[in-house]
Order: sequence, then C-alpha cells, then structure tokens
Amino acid sequence: MSITTERIDQLNQTCNNLRIELIEMLHRSQTGHPGGSLSVCEILVAIMLEKARLDPENPEWNDRDRVLLTKGHAAPMLYLVLGELGILDKNEYTSLRQLDTRLQGHPSMATPGIDITAGPLGIGLPAAVGMAAGLKLDNKESIVYTILGDGELNEGAVWEGIMSAVKFKLDNLICVLDSNGVQLDGTTEEIMPMHNLNQRFESFGMHVIHVKDGHDIQELSNAIDEAKMIKDKPTIIIADTVKGKGISFMEGESSWHGNAISSEHYELAMKELKG
Repeated sequence: MSITTERIDQLNQTCNNLRIELIEMLHRSQTGHPGGSLSVCEILVAIMLEKARLDPENPEWNDRDRVLLTKGHAAPMLYLVLGELGILDKNEYTSLRQLDTRLQGHPSMATPGIDITAGPLGIGLPAAVGMAAGLKLDNKESIVYTILGDGELNEGAVWEGIMSAVKFKLDNLICVLDSNGVQLDGTTEEIMPMHNLNQRFESFGMHVIHVKDGHDIQELSNAIDEAKMIKDKPTIIIADTVKGKGISFMEGESSWHGNAISSEHYELAMKELKG
C-alpha cells in the first residue's frame, strides 16, 4: 500500500518528537540506552504506526500482527511508540526503570502492547519463528515483525532460528535488521565482523531486501510492502542506520550505547533536536 508524501512528512515529524521525548526520558531517569533507541526509531514508526495491523483499543487482539523488539535494550523507543499509539499512558514515562514500573529496562510482556520479554540477545528470533509457525498452523494471516540488532547476529541461536524459518517456509515472518554497525563496546567490525550480510542471509534461504537509508520512511515502507508479497520464505530487511541518529555527538559512538545523559549533554541534544 502506497504512502503519501503528506503522511511521510507527518511520520518524520513524529520521529523527531520521539527523539526529543527519548532524551527527556533518559535524562530524567539517568539510565537507559540512547544509541540503539535512536537508531531504531524510523523502523518502529514505519512498522507500528503505518504497516502493522494493531488495535490500540485492544492490544491483545488475537488477529493482530506481532511486533517483537529482540534488541531489547532499545525498549525506551518502543515505549514511546506505544505511547504514540495510545496503548501506554505518557504519564508512565517518568517511571522508566524504577521499582514496580511496567517500563522495565528491557521489554516485558507485563506491559500492554509488548509481544515478547526480551533482554538476552539471540532469544528473540527463535521465539518469533515459533510464533510465526503457530499462526500458520492456526490459519491466521498475522505477520510477525522481528527487529534485530547487528550485534545480536553474534549469537548462534539467531542462525538456527533462520534455518528453521526457511525450512518451514514462514513467509509471515518479516525480520528487520537495525544495522547501525556499533554495539556495546565497539563497532561490529572490531567485535565480530559480519561481512557480506546480504549473501549470508541469502545462503540460508531468506529473501533479502537492503534499505540503504534505514531512516527513510518511504524506503522502509516500500521494503515492508515487498516483503508482504514474498511467498514460501521469510524475509529480512537489512536497514542501514546510524547509532545515536539525530544527535551529532552520539552518532556512531559505542560510548552512547548505555550512558546516562548529563545535564550538559541534555542541553546540547535538545538544541540540536529542537533547532
């Protein structure tokens, strides 16, 4: 389904607003993961605000699409998008990572609108494969959107899950790789090089779509539309993104994977995002 220029402009403005809300949330709590939350913003927005079949009035709707953020450390941005949908009350943002909160540091299924409890990298894709297979067995048309980080590809369970997804022809599984090239303590090139990703996924039997600008809503929308047309195999959309996108001193820096945001950095970030 095509997306209008007016709608793209609206979603881009939403992304900028979400980035402002993210920095406010993380500065207030003095905890959380800014870098990966900023890189995944457009991916979550394109899926959850535009493409996925969701019912904000009934988050547990049985025929909904499933959205799994397996790079669970980016939960703050997921919470903000759930707030945008109206599934979460924005007043809850102040409780991020506090005792007895529903907004844990990593997503929990105790929170409305969240379909997987994620934290340890590598567990999410195998769970997504199980969900997709179960939906197929129940003759459901629901899609399982699974958002991975490239550091997560270091985990062998991811590749085992892909083999199963291909074996069982799970064309209702659409994976999106938030490929920002940076992980906890360095670049993916430094930690564990993952060359020729397109060929790697193709060799496992997946349909591969490469989005060269993972912050382009139109490109992401087109990729998702293409993925929905693929039959008898799962799809992975490799979206090239920038860790810390939108804030110059955070962009591409592993030091901002999970750093607290000081008052000085908060002011600098707000100046950039609001300027």
